[in-house]
This record gives sequence, structure tokens and C-alpha cells, in this order.
Amino acid sequence: MRKKEDVVLIAGTASTDLGQCIAERLWMPFTRMERKQFADGEFWHAFPFSIEEKDLVIIASTHNDNSFQELLDLISGGRFWNARSINVIIPYLGYSTMERAKPGIFEIPKGITRTRQIFHARPDYVGFVDLHNEAVLHAHSGSVSTYHIWTDESSAKAIAGLGLENYVLVSPDYGFSKRVARLASLLGCSHTAADKDRFDTDKTIVGQVSSVVKGKTAIICDDMIRTGGSIIQTAERCLQAGAKDVYAHATHLVMAGDAIEKFTRSPVVKVIGSDTWPGRRSGGILEVYPIAPLLAEVIESHLQI
Repeated sequence: MRKKEDVVLIAGTASTDLGQCIAERLWMPFTRMERKQFADGEFWHAFPFSIEEKDLVIIASTHNDNSFQELLDLISGGRFWNARSINVIIPYLGYSTMERAKPGIFEIPKGITRTRQIFHARPDYVGFVDLHNEAVLHAHSGSVSTYHIWTDESSAKAIAGLGLENYVLVSPDYGFSKRVARLASLLGCSHTAADKDRFDTDKTIVGQVSSVVKGKTAIICDDMIRTGGSIIQTAERCLQAGAKDVYAHATHLVMAGDAIEKFTRSPVVKVIGSDTWPGRRSGGILEVYPIAPLLAEVIESHLQI
């Protein structure tokens, strides 16, 4: 058992709000890093007090290059100043869809290479929320304890909270169908999957959806919504197959570019998801639920505080 006074909880700049919420759930202080930016663009960080022999907890989504580099700096800083342990929670892992290199085009599999850089900074523990692919969990030499934080129960609770009746869960492709089947089991409803093929970096085509959606409300479930193209196509196919209404759920609401506007114009009634993407809030078509309660439980269990 660790004492809470021996745990120092900090966050990456973009994940500060989430870090504060987690600290409140754990009934412990949130520690703000001291930060400055120089005229030449360089960033300066300092711990506000000694962290020697403390258990450092870092909450940081790596949704852009600055946040990724800041996480590396925070881990390395914790190691430099002799933290007893360095424990990282990554609510959203950037580049997670680039987990493997396709043959013949010599692309860099950044899902693996970037995660490996995190591991090379020598944290003791890294927890990832709803990974696109679990391959990144093993991109180390065995020196790091990794944990995949599934949000199944949180997702099921959010879907149940919609108050819908006679609904069916729909996976936008067969690759995600096992996860959707788990959610359907928790909710006691049926599920199906659409046919989807990717033909460019951000472009997909959805072929058809089973008639199991006929007369029901379809809830399309995915791990993330980036541009929304495949979800909206799946929604259209659901309506063509006889669905009464269409909702969408994803853990990570990236909503890049004009995705929110596209959903507002689409047949989708509402998009629900967690706040793993920094700054994502409820409003308009979006209904966002907090991930802090789940992450607080994970930290409490891991550190036994």
C-alpha cells in the first residue's frame, strides 16, 4: 500500500483538466508543472518541489506532436529527479492507426515507433485507453508494465443512458465487431457489422448493412471518430436497410476538420463518446461523458492507494 502523500499526480498541458478531475476523484492534490516558453519557441518545465522517492503519475494524451514530446520530457524529468516510480496514463494515443507498415510503400509504422520512444524514456507503467490495435503494448523489451484500459462498462452505461428502446449495435467493419459484441452482451441487445474498405488515407467505402437493423434504432460503435466519413456512410446504409434512427458512439472523439459540421448535416441523431481527446465537450450533436472516474479506479488499483 502506498500513502497518497507519496503520490504526485501531474498532466501534460493539454490534459490538465482531465488530470484535475482524476485528482479530485482520488481525493488527492493535483500538481501543476511550472512551464514557460522562450521567444525562440523552446519550452521550459520544472517540478514545483522535489519528487525524489515519490510515485509520479502522468496523465497525457499524445494527440499532437507537442503533447507527445512533452510526455517524453515529463517521463525523462521524473527519471532525472529520481522518482521512485513513473506511471503514465495515455487517454488517447496519437498515430495509433499506423501500427503496421504496409508492404511495398516503405511507410513508417508510427504507432509502433512512437510508442517505442515512450518506452525508451523508461516509465515503469503505461496504461492506454481503448487502443486501435494492441500491438503497441508489446513494443518494448519487457522492462515496462503495460495495461490496456477497456472502457466497455463506461461505454455501455453511456449508451444505456440514452434511454432508447429496441436498438441494435452496429460495427462499421468486421475488425471492430468483437468489441461491439462485448458491448452488446453488456447491454443485452443484438449486434451486426457493416462491410467497409479503405481506399485512401482518410477515405473509406461502406458496402452494406444487415437487415437486422430494420425497424430498430441503430447505434454505430467504433473506437474513434476522426473525419466521420465511414460512420456517416454506415448511417446511410442503416437507413437504407430499414433502421428507424441512427446514433453513433466512439471512445475517442477526434472530430478532425469539419467533422462536427458533417455530422450535424448527416442522418445521425447524436454522437456520444468520452473526453479522452483534450478539450472535447458536450454541445450540439455531441454528448460527452467523463473518463476520469475509470482512470481514477485504474490508478487506485495499480498503486494500491
